[in-house]
Amino acid sequence: MIEARHLRVLRAVAATGSFSAAARELGCTQPAVSQQMKALEASAGTPLLIRTGREMRLTQAGEVLVRHASGILAGLTAAEEEVAAIAGLRAGRVRLVSFPSGSSTLVPTALAALRAAHPGTRVSLVEAEPPRSIEMLREGDCDIALAFRYGAGRAEWDDLVVRPLLADRLVGLVPEGHRLAGSDAVGIAELADESWIAGCPRCRRQLVDVCEEAGFTPRIDFATDDYPAVVGLVGAGLGVAVLPALAIESVRPKGARTVAVEPAVEREIVALTLPDLAQVPAVAATLDELTRAATRA
Repeated sequence: MIEARHLRVLRAVAATGSFSAAARELGCTQPAVSQQMKALEASAGTPLLIRTGREMRLTQAGEVLVRHASGILAGLTAAEEEVAAIAGLRAGRVRLVSFPSGSSTLVPTALAALRAAHPGTRVSLVEAEPPRSIEMLREGDCDIALAFRYGAGRAEWDDLVVRPLLADRLVGLVPEGHRLAGSDAVGIAELADESWIAGCPRCRRQLVDVCEEAGFTPRIDFATDDYPAVVGLVGAGLGVAVLPALAIESVRPKGARTVAVEPAVEREIVALTLPDLAQVPAVAATLDELTRAATRA
């Protein structure tokens, strides 16, 4: 295998015409130059220099290597500088995937702070709900997944680096004229006879589980992954809903009132990445900014 250090020696020998002059230019000894040239010729499998007395002349193979050496060494130097820029957060790229209510609340604050601190780091964002977002992370389609879970299933993320962000409590949403609109807190069983509007599939399953624990099965008349649509349907008097606090924070609940729901149910908001990715400076910096954004949420 041809090594970059050997190419540097060959280029110096070709430029100066001797081992001793090359040694002076490179700041090493003449025997060291001779040894490295022998190693390079062994790697190439053919002579690279013709020694005639004190003069050195390149063979045809030597001329080919010298011709390519400048480009190879320049490319290596550029690569080293680019890697150093990434390591020093002067450059870098992070692919982030987030669920919608996280995209509208935590993500903007975090990315604005990241850009201010490290303007050379670029972040792209796409939206996906778990478990699809976690699949994207494992398949290499993103570097960080902002996700959530409801209590159970701790083992599902054992292979990932989990950065806990916040506990997001579920909040009741009722029309302004609803009999419970002025209540400080509502037992979920008090909503047993209501028409329900459900959110994303994972939140929908959680709603059914909570209601069944309270002794009833919710009558879901409308289901949508779009939180503004849920709020709009409630505001129009078409039913009630239970949404995460983050989702309501990102939407103006026109025509609807929020109420605390008992028993309290929370979803855990986390940022996930792979163990190797967690060591990448730009990824680590993004995780830190997401953590800071969560403390202000």
